Amino acid sequence: MTRKACFFVVVCLLLPVVPAFGQKTKESGDFWICPGIETTMYSLSGITYGGGLALGYGKGVSLGLKAVYFFSNEGLTSLELNILVRWYFLASMPNSGPFVQFSGGPVFLAPNDSSISMPAEYGLISAGLSLGWRVLLSRHFFFEPSIRMGYPYFGGAGLYAGFRY
Repeated sequence: MTRKACFFVVVCLLLPVVPAFGQKTKESGDFWICPGIETTMYSLSGITYGGGLALGYGKGVSLGLKAVYFFSNEGLTSLELNILVRWYFLASMPNSGPFVQFSGGPVFLAPNDSSISMPAEYGLISAGLSLGWRVLLSRHFFFEPSIRMGYPYFGGAGLYAGFRY
């Protein structure tokens, strides 16, 4: 899949979510967006590397979307498009500290010598559980280290940095 096509897919997935982030009231949650890097094990012998973008909305519990593109030297390219549900452990600071996140959605797979196309030649449904920590750098900026495990990957780790509104 070309970069333009990837961008188009991500924008189409995120467009219906954007109108939900209207005026902020005292009781409403935070909208957050963060690019990041990740690594996963899609096989016992191979590690994939990639980057992605996550966004969400909520206070204490966040709902959002995440798209990550992975590649490896062993012949595997994948694109994950996930819906995420995140719960923050610290109720006194509802959008920072440790969190657990469930994510699930389609993953499109292709050998490195071909590109990911829509509809994909190979695809699976992914589901996973992540544990992470949101570290606030200021009122609006943060970074998040995390680890995850699930299917069709065995495990992974990521580092995201973002902006909350």
